[in-house]
Amino acid sequence: MQRKLIAALGSVVALLFTATGQASAAELPVSYNFFGGIVPELTNPEGSLPGSNDYGCVPSEEHPDPVVLVHGTGGSQQTNWGTYVPLLKNEGYCVFALTYGTPNGLPWPATAVGGMENMEDSASEFANFVDGVLAATGASKVDVVGHSQGTILPAYYAKYLGGRDKIDKYVSIAPAWNGTTVAGMDVIFEQARRLGIKTEDLPICHACGQLDPGSSFMRAIREGGYYYPEIEYTNIATKYDELVVPYSAALQPGGDNVHNILVQDGCDVDYTEHAGIAGSRRAAYFVLNALDPENPRPVPCDRAAPLSGSAF
Repeated sequence: MQRKLIAALGSVVALLFTATGQASAAELPVSYNFFGGIVPELTNPEGSLPGSNDYGCVPSEEHPDPVVLVHGTGGSQQTNWGTYVPLLKNEGYCVFALTYGTPNGLPWPATAVGGMENMEDSASEFANFVDGVLAATGASKVDVVGHSQGTILPAYYAKYLGGRDKIDKYVSIAPAWNGTTVAGMDVIFEQARRLGIKTEDLPICHACGQLDPGSSFMRAIREGGYYYPEIEYTNIATKYDELVVPYSAALQPGGDNVHNILVQDGCDVDYTEHAGIAGSRRAAYFVLNALDPENPRPVPCDRAAPLSGSAF
């Protein structure tokens, strides 16, 4: 009798632990920290963050468009999105992320440093990735969330690679609509021109040279305007951006389908800059509301640190 009681209790405990484990597995932990994806990349090189790139994911009626995350210069599908993959997956989205523009022929960890190659080629990689997502999920359009360089690749895709009708909502974090000339890039660009070198032909980081506002790529982005009326755009900027200067360049005006947000408006304790804004909880809630404007939630105001975006 005692043995049966012990066995029964053991079964109950096992069921409790199993149920607890299933509940934990269903809800992914969300870390509001831009660096949250680095450890996963180190422990699972070239992998996908839990909750992303599930090609068996079926979009729900509430969220019919899969979300494609597009990293910035030097980022990857893991290192750039430690906050956003679990956040969006927990919200019920099918979440996908790619690493584009990695140095050719080099092994890991170089393969975790994306956004380095020619941006026209990277935009083609993005186009192929989107087609794969649409084919797998059966969706007709995707929503895009980009950071830094990842805010302008989809624009090239929409304009020149047939993507205009495949994007529903286009959310840009620290948009680089005008490229950048800071962090010494203005000097490098000027020297390259004096030597007769096109900035887009700079070695090591071709995309860095293409971020020159005068490059052919950036001229192509500006040509005819940044926006299409059938796409819903949201630009989310920080006044402490050290790469997009002035920060107002990230908030390009448009029609009723363009929404410009400065994270410090109504919250002067968010000190995030170009990188940290991708870890800011406040910015993340603006993204959630941009993706689901019919069900807005209150946007928090946290003390957010530069670089990481985490609370302090």
